Amino acid sequence: MERSGGPEPPAGGVHYPTLIDSIRPNADRPSAAPPRPNGSPSAAIWQCHGSGNLARVTDAKMPLRAKVASSVSRTAAALSRAAGRGDGSVIGGWIGLKIDPDLLVHLAAGRAIALVSGTNGKTTTTRLTTAAVGVLGRVATNSFGANMPTGHTSALAKAGSTPYAVLEVDEHYLAQVLEATEPHVVALLNLSRDQLDRAKEVAMMAQLWRAALVQHPDVRVVANADDPMVVWAATPPADPARGHIPPHVSWFSAGQRWHDDSWVCPECGSTIQRSGEQWWCTGCPLRRPEPQWTVEDDGVLDPSGAWHKVQLQLPGKVNLGNAATALAVAAEFGVRPVDAVSRLGTVTSVAGRYAQVDRDGRNIRLLLAKNPASWLEAFDMADEAPTLLSINARDPDGLDTSWLFDVDFAPLRGRQVLITGDRAYDLAVRLDVNGVPFQHVRTFDDAIRAVPPGRLEVIANYTAFQDIRAELDRVN
Repeated sequence: MERSGGPEPPAGGVHYPTLIDSIRPNADRPSAAPPRPNGSPSAAIWQCHGSGNLARVTDAKMPLRAKVASSVSRTAAALSRAAGRGDGSVIGGWIGLKIDPDLLVHLAAGRAIALVSGTNGKTTTTRLTTAAVGVLGRVATNSFGANMPTGHTSALAKAGSTPYAVLEVDEHYLAQVLEATEPHVVALLNLSRDQLDRAKEVAMMAQLWRAALVQHPDVRVVANADDPMVVWAATPPADPARGHIPPHVSWFSAGQRWHDDSWVCPECGSTIQRSGEQWWCTGCPLRRPEPQWTVEDDGVLDPSGAWHKVQLQLPGKVNLGNAATALAVAAEFGVRPVDAVSRLGTVTSVAGRYAQVDRDGRNIRLLLAKNPASWLEAFDMADEAPTLLSINARDPDGLDTSWLFDVDFAPLRGRQVLITGDRAYDLAVRLDVNGVPFQHVRTFDDAIRAVPPGRLEVIANYTAFQDIRAELDRVN
């Protein structure tokens, strides 16, 4: 193993491919969409230079209807921002797709695309991957976290002509976005329970991913070796008679703290056993694959065995894992880790996550936690300091707060804990059961007054997080 800031692999070592050699024909696409011939990622033509980088030679030409839809999409998004009604990342795409339902197909043509999906970590990993792929040129991305087709459409329309795109994708929409964008690579991060009052159960989600990948055998996959559900989804069985070929998978490992959604094998229903980093099914061959990318100490080991020190401005070991994923995805585009690793440190706040704001002598840090697995990671990131917890149960959060009883709040014992939000009383019951003393505050201003000068950690679920961000933006 070599340890440095990122040496080049020795001759004959790991080769980072620049683009898949061929992409399946686009015969099943809508007739209005630009054709995508064999041997190219899209209607645009790419050529590889000696450096391994990609250069765009021609632009894909969109039909008139798509051009009009794209222009209207950009205008609607800009008007939304100017009116202070939001960042325009949804409304622009929604209007564009109403004008041309195939707009996302047209906008994706001519770009080498990476999709990033999973229950947790999508937005941060997308930002890190965008930074890493940016070594090669301009990258379109949905940086505000609008991760459904409307958001993808708006992001690509706003970006204009770019050779690359890195898109965060809601796990429920992965199959649809795979079909629309025909990406070069898909990153599969993790699967765990989330908003079960309206979302699919974890094993069902894994089955949908698996079925989607069967339909796209040419896509390259970067997947989490530590999550049994992801491993099963990323390794569908071969069926040559039907043309189903398992995808090429590059595995990463960053450790998996949350295990409570993967004790039962999705293949045969037997128990999954664990020992250290390893896991295996007791009833069938499903087991942890050997990862090519691993987190070690404060860096990442690449497939050649070279170790790259990762200096992030984002807290927590989980973000080292996100960085490893970003390097693995970028490598699928031909980006060497030694060239990409320094760019990861340029990522600070991610759509408000991890942002630090000074107010009234308090340094306030915002952490988003929306389900049991992400709360576990948030506790790992938070300093031993006064901590405000805020819980809502509005539509984007999921209306059922019973998941609070899947979270162990014991790590908060011994620090000053304050609670607020629409469902603060639900949180109060959970903390009382968990033996964590707390103080209820009605407003964010009350929370600031209740803690001494210094660090205040704020952990909130989605709409509660947005409420606090809006309050900080209003005052600052």
